[in-house]
Amino acid sequence: MTATRTVNVALEDRSYRIVIGAGLLDAGASLVEQLVNSGVGRQVTIVTDEIVKPLWLARVLDALAGETMQVDVFTMADGEVEKSLANYSRLIDFLISHRHNRTTTLLALGGGVVGDLTGFAAATYQRGVGFIQLPTTLLAQVDSSVGGKTAVNHPGGKNLIGAFYQPKVVIADLDTLSTLPDRQLRAGFAEVLKYGVIFDGDFFQWLADHVDALLDRDLDSLAHAVERSCQIKAEVVAQDERETGIRAILNFGHTFGHALEALTQYSELLHGEAVAIGIVMAADLSARQGLLSVDEAQKIKALVRAFALPVAGPAVVIEEMQKMMGMDKKVVDGTLRLVLTPAIGAALVTEEIDSSALRATLAAGEALCDG
Repeated sequence: MTATRTVNVALEDRSYRIVIGAGLLDAGASLVEQLVNSGVGRQVTIVTDEIVKPLWLARVLDALAGETMQVDVFTMADGEVEKSLANYSRLIDFLISHRHNRTTTLLALGGGVVGDLTGFAAATYQRGVGFIQLPTTLLAQVDSSVGGKTAVNHPGGKNLIGAFYQPKVVIADLDTLSTLPDRQLRAGFAEVLKYGVIFDGDFFQWLADHVDALLDRDLDSLAHAVERSCQIKAEVVAQDERETGIRAILNFGHTFGHALEALTQYSELLHGEAVAIGIVMAADLSARQGLLSVDEAQKIKALVRAFALPVAGPAVVIEEMQKMMGMDKKVVDGTLRLVLTPAIGAALVTEEIDSSALRATLAAGEALCDG
């Protein structure tokens, strides 16, 4: 069994741990200890979805069985479309009807949709209650469960309604990845390789050297990938919790990806797949603007493809894509800002976008990064 690893997110009085390992949700493991140490009171609501519930809920309930606390379970449907104000309202109604008070703790057992919605409910219910992440997808373990971004979607754009609200602890049980469908696993690697592109060229190369082991779910390889991803995100978030500066680099590929998700009604692409396409588009634009060599842009595209992720999106109207990108949260005073890369292992945020280069990227399709 791979050793348990811990990554600290240093945010003064909002600091917390990310605990990574196998078997962490098992009865007799460290789950209850982690919950108690994080200040869980006598009320808990586990928020999960209809896919995760039959796989992992019983294990969490067994782990909590010896504790004298009220434990309720709220179940939502699966899918990005479910990260909505309607489901947020349902969860708030559930908490009120089950008489949860200001000392309650919400446990998000699921992927990014469950985690984002649960965190937003925790941030706003009775002006803020405890919140713990139990991510069950690779994408959630390396990205959405860490950093305190919580939100729901709006038809006008992704994550437009939300709050910064940090969890008390993140418990990433690698065993949950064993039940993850191959498509969902691959989607998670989009966020993993993003960290290599924007921050750590050595990690990018390590990923390229370990594609087969990672796709085969080798536990030690997965543990390293999750740990290094969390270390990078924790370092960036510690410098810029509310995304007023360097944290924006974590959105590399996301402005393109979020627009693709919205234009396809959150039903055609998984979030990680949209991000993968966005990463290739951002690399392509970086090359067209003379920031990145064509060779490195092609290396990025090749690694995306090696993880069996899409490198080009569905056909969209360029004007509609630009319009949707204009609703992105990185737009400031009407000016679009994009995260680009000057070299593998580095990133920058810029408003200096060549409009003709952007249109060429949006029109390139399968020819992205081909020079």
